[in-house]
Amino acid sequence: MVSVRSSRMFWLLQGRRNCKARLVNKDGRCNIEYGNIQYRSHFAYLLDFWTTFVEIRWRFVFLLFVASFTGSWFVFSLLWYWIAKNNGDLIGQNHTDAHVQCVENVNGLTTAFLYSLETQTTIGYGGRALTGQCAGTVALIVFQSLVGVFINCFMCGVILAKISSPKKRAKTVTFSKTAVICLKKGNLCLLIRVANLRKTLLIGSQIYGKLLKTTTTPDGETIILDQVDIDFMVDAGKDNLFFVCPLTLYHVINKSSPFYDLSADTLPQQDFELVVFLDGMAESTSSSCQVRTSYIPQEIQWGYSFLPIISRTKTGKYRVDFTNFSKSVRVTTPHCVHCFENGADKNNHNNHNNQHLQKNGIDNLGFQAIDINDYVHVTEM
Repeated sequence: MVSVRSSRMFWLLQGRRNCKARLVNKDGRCNIEYGNIQYRSHFAYLLDFWTTFVEIRWRFVFLLFVASFTGSWFVFSLLWYWIAKNNGDLIGQNHTDAHVQCVENVNGLTTAFLYSLETQTTIGYGGRALTGQCAGTVALIVFQSLVGVFINCFMCGVILAKISSPKKRAKTVTFSKTAVICLKKGNLCLLIRVANLRKTLLIGSQIYGKLLKTTTTPDGETIILDQVDIDFMVDAGKDNLFFVCPLTLYHVINKSSPFYDLSADTLPQQDFELVVFLDGMAESTSSSCQVRTSYIPQEIQWGYSFLPIISRTKTGKYRVDFTNFSKSVRVTTPHCVHCFENGADKNNHNNHNNQHLQKNGIDNLGFQAIDINDYVHVTEM
């Protein structure tokens, strides 16, 4: 029993060691942290307070919502209490028959807090009200009303901005869990599948990729996360995609591709990360959004092709079956790009030679026939 547990623990730790750290997770979140930021840089977050409040977590938004309202009610209740105390309106203070209160029924801190809450939320139960005998109370109620309107607008804007965030729209766009390498239209290509789960389109969609890897320059400088552009295309083009159904993106592996020197054997041992981006504008909200995902070498299958997922029903509608969205099947694929190119060049060279020999043979026969006839006539003369 102990040996079984030990073996399980060994393979678990071994798997964690072999697990490559990603810069971009599968769900698009960036795995990066910042350290040793100067204090003045932290102060910049306060200057850009709107973006800070929109990007914070929901739990802090709710905390800010409660704190902003209850805090403002309490602060203004202290001001109302101070006015009532200076005017002699509190319980225990000596009142004369000619005494006029600034605010009726505000005779303690509790009643001052209730009056502050009723004023800012425009409840107005009628039990407490201004008498109009004190100029300070008129100015204070105007100021508190303006502050209350500002807090309402700001908090409603933050909540609305978080609800309508483009990141939420990006959650309904999904990529295949793995990428495949196979033949497509006579070329060795890397294929990725992407789907829009909503029926509303993403207008002006553009797809591109970045290959992240550690490289060493000729000068000996090591560059971590060096970025190389990866061009992706679909059968209908590269930009302004008609993203109404799942699309299969493909990158042609040729001499200009960074995957040109890879093979089926060397691919799993590579150390890189392929990040794929999809930019578009939501048709319903006109907000721009970006969807990201990444693939490491262990998530790229050499010699596989995606299963079909689009079919047509008897009623004439097109049906997308997401059961096979990320599933693939093994297909005949060259072992490497060089093998494919050498085989294709050899076949093209043989076909070209056969055509050339056949063409020369026809021309030579005709030419010889003419020469023979002319030569015979000359001899007879």
